[in-house]
Amino acid sequence: MWGNKMISSTLARSYTRESKPDSGNLKKALLVFCMGFSAWAYQTALPPPPTMVGSPGGPSITSPRIKLRDGRHFSYIESGVSKDTAKYKLIFIHGFNLNKYHHPFSATASPALVKELGVYFVAIDRPGYGESDPDPKRTVKSLAFDIEEVADHLNLGPKFYVAGYSMGGQVVWSCLKYIPHRLAGAVLIAPAINYWWPHLPLNVTNEAFSRQLPQDQWSLRVAHYLPWLSYWWNTQKWFPSFSIIDGNHAILSPPDIEASSKLFGGMNHDQLQAMLSQPRQQGEFESLHRDLNIGFGKWDFDPMDLENPFPNNNGSVHLWQGEKDLIVPVTLQRYIAHQLPWIKYHELTNTGHVLAFADGVIDSILKELTKKN
Repeated sequence: MWGNKMISSTLARSYTRESKPDSGNLKKALLVFCMGFSAWAYQTALPPPPTMVGSPGGPSITSPRIKLRDGRHFSYIESGVSKDTAKYKLIFIHGFNLNKYHHPFSATASPALVKELGVYFVAIDRPGYGESDPDPKRTVKSLAFDIEEVADHLNLGPKFYVAGYSMGGQVVWSCLKYIPHRLAGAVLIAPAINYWWPHLPLNVTNEAFSRQLPQDQWSLRVAHYLPWLSYWWNTQKWFPSFSIIDGNHAILSPPDIEASSKLFGGMNHDQLQAMLSQPRQQGEFESLHRDLNIGFGKWDFDPMDLENPFPNNNGSVHLWQGEKDLIVPVTLQRYIAHQLPWIKYHELTNTGHVLAFADGVIDSILKELTKKN
């Protein structure tokens, strides 16, 4: 009995002495592997520095730029009537994966109507897009003050109009929050909706979110919960990234396909590629990925808490939405418009997300915006 115990004890000690070095080597190997994997993951998730406009080997400067207080440059183009004679001065803010040249007020508005109303337009490149410098400190709030600074540099006066399309519409919400005293009026055209705004009811957001493409659901979750992973998520090749980045046309409704064909049908392949690459020429992270992170991240205000910026009817806010928009859910837009009765809501039938470029829509927007209250 005692002998058996001694033998068992000796064997156990022998096994322990022999197994410890193997266990230690395994732990070291696992540690090295984990460190190597972490380093690889970090390098993969870390976006490259942007290719700055005007830098050696970088994109050329082709349009006027304003130097802001923090040293960044903001690119813009002007159209419409002369600024000195204009009755209305409007800053247009482009959408996701677009830039200042994708300007529906310039592209589709009737020249006769623009002249009759006396409208002057400024279209800008948002930070990191086109020829505007990236803003690594960019927030929902900072974009509104960028707009205000551009208006002051261009001497647009104490009050001006803003209009934003899609993701540019989110900047209009910021302007209504942070610089309402500078606004003469505002237009939101199919403005992107953050599914995590607190006052959106869960049953409505969940239903709308479930209708998005699965690849977009995942991309938006990453942008909201893991923004540091956005670059890797939208550049890896294992599974689809955000549909607009990925070039998946399944997100477009039939009216959108028709409108896009009219817009781009006359371009050859090289022209089309040049037009599509220009918005992201400084790098996809500072334009597209940061856009997703901010637009669908955590906001410091909820648009449904906003108060009427024009209680004395000395201005108006308009929201235009296509009934067949598959990118921005019409159900959520209706809810927002219902919660904010001071917004004049316009829903267009047989129209999708590209409504800003559909025939006659911009003329209708201008007439409503300039209509006397």
